[in-house]
Amino acid sequence: MSKRPVDPRRIDVEAFADAAGELSGTWPLAKMHRLAEMACAEPDSAAPKSIEWAVRGERRKAKPGQAQVWLHLSAKADLLLVCQRCLQPSVTHVEVTRSFMFVPGEDAAAALDEDSEDDVLALSPAFDLAELVEDELLLALPLVPKHEQCPEPLLAPGSDADGGIETPHPFAVLAGLKGGRRPS
Repeated sequence: MSKRPVDPRRIDVEAFADAAGELSGTWPLAKMHRLAEMACAEPDSAAPKSIEWAVRGERRKAKPGQAQVWLHLSAKADLLLVCQRCLQPSVTHVEVTRSFMFVPGEDAAAALDEDSEDDVLALSPAFDLAELVEDELLLALPLVPKHEQCPEPLLAPGSDADGGIETPHPFAVLAGLKGGRRPS
């Protein structure tokens, strides 16, 4: 009898852990809508457009007569984000490695999550691994994406590419108004 393939969007976490299951693969970034929204919309860019992931299930013995259900997840992606220094696209590598303990019921998960350093989730017969991967990659995004070294030199505020001044400094305009003079 052959094993039925496991659908990563509908995993029975407890059965997967009992079987010490392992899965890996790639998903297109376009299918991860929330993560795709964070990326720059440059369809012709050379940035990879997929997410690599792997998951392993484990049943650990905790106390006699009790066992814990665990999922160990790793995921990585190269995302095209806007550099907050130069406002140009920047390929940003995002990688996560996390372990999650599963317990029966949302109430038990919430109670244990408060008291434990481990990440605790509720067991479900059809757990969506893709949603967990997307959540974890979103949490791993840098707060301020930026290039290590911006490709073009940064310009001072109010200057153009030739170094000339386009507009007066805003505080100079205010000073002129305060002193009764009109800015030129």
